[in-house]
Amino acid sequence: MRLIQTVGYLAHRETYPTSIVIRIKRNSNASKTLYLGLDVHKAETVIVILESDRDAQPRHYGSIATTQHALERTMRRIAKNQNRTLSDLHVCYEASGCGFWIARRLLQMGIRCEVIAPSLIPVKSGDRIKTDKRDAMKLAKSLRSNDLVAVNIPDATDEAIRDLCRARTDAVDDLRRAKTRLLALLRRLGYNYTGKTHWTQAHMNYLRHLTLPSAAHNQVLEDNLTTVDFHHERILKIEDAMLKLLDGWQRKPLVDALMAFKGFKLVAAMVTISEIGTFSRFEHPKKLMAFLGLVPTENSSGNKQQRGGISKCGNPHARWILIEQATHYRVPPKVSAQLSKRQEGTQRWIRDLSWKTQTRLSHRFSTLRKRQLHHNKIKVSVARELCAFIWELGTKIETKQDSTSKN
Repeated sequence: MRLIQTVGYLAHRETYPTSIVIRIKRNSNASKTLYLGLDVHKAETVIVILESDRDAQPRHYGSIATTQHALERTMRRIAKNQNRTLSDLHVCYEASGCGFWIARRLLQMGIRCEVIAPSLIPVKSGDRIKTDKRDAMKLAKSLRSNDLVAVNIPDATDEAIRDLCRARTDAVDDLRRAKTRLLALLRRLGYNYTGKTHWTQAHMNYLRHLTLPSAAHNQVLEDNLTTVDFHHERILKIEDAMLKLLDGWQRKPLVDALMAFKGFKLVAAMVTISEIGTFSRFEHPKKLMAFLGLVPTENSSGNKQQRGGISKCGNPHARWILIEQATHYRVPPKVSAQLSKRQEGTQRWIRDLSWKTQTRLSHRFSTLRKRQLHHNKIKVSVARELCAFIWELGTKIETKQDSTSKN
């Protein structure tokens, strides 16, 4: 570390001190850093290089194939040509459908790499030209000026569990669509089920014994029933896979602890933990609320204050599951038989936190209901407070795991 001392003399001695000493700490390796902006696409990746010097201008390196071999070879070639080591390279690219495999591989090579949130990249209103080269240059400049916000790079296992949980959500959505198409067919033909509830065993027996006058309609009915059965089996297979993979997952203690909360069974707990990831990276529960997009938008200036709906930024899957789980707290607090069974073997402080969550959120739900707020607004408000309790649970368990691993 090098200490630079600057002494400046000011003209107005009666107002300002005679001399001011400014001490600036700089990294000795900062001048060696080479900033690389990558505009990643499915087939090609555009690379722009920018020196750490303030007056340096970005240089277009060229385009390479978006493959691991081409990426490794190019990074080593750039470091060699610029008389740098791999640790002197600082790479960034936008988060996209290409995933995190580029960042993981570069980090394994010893290269500092960050995945940037696209919605938080600074944009100039007068810049109306957009090309891959310009995008890479913008990334390199913003990276050097530290104007970018990086997203969390999940572990490979965590990402695999997360994709499995999302596959289960997709299967449920496909099942809902298949059921809707089947009911729409029968409604058009004038067949209405007179039972109490759809999709019970009695309703399924009614559909399987139903015979339509047209052979074409019978074929469509049979095809829809087969599709419904297929998606049912698909959901069960995914849930079995989730249960098997949970035993070897490093976040199993956190999933088991979250299942001690009201409304959180296996699927809801695994979806929540896999989507949020590490809780300790959030310094305050408000940071987690903002990450999930549960904080209200605001457009205030001067004495005028105006707040709107929630921002809906960040992770939509975790936001959706937490809002759904908030509905369970509309009733008075109670430890049911199912919840008591899930709490067997859990620590005392986890059960106390679960009860504290129930009492607080149930009272909050009742208070907002008396104010005659819309039901959806109440659920969002309760889900926002639920984040704080989950954050407390996650940070405590992660702290204990870190202390155990160190010992």
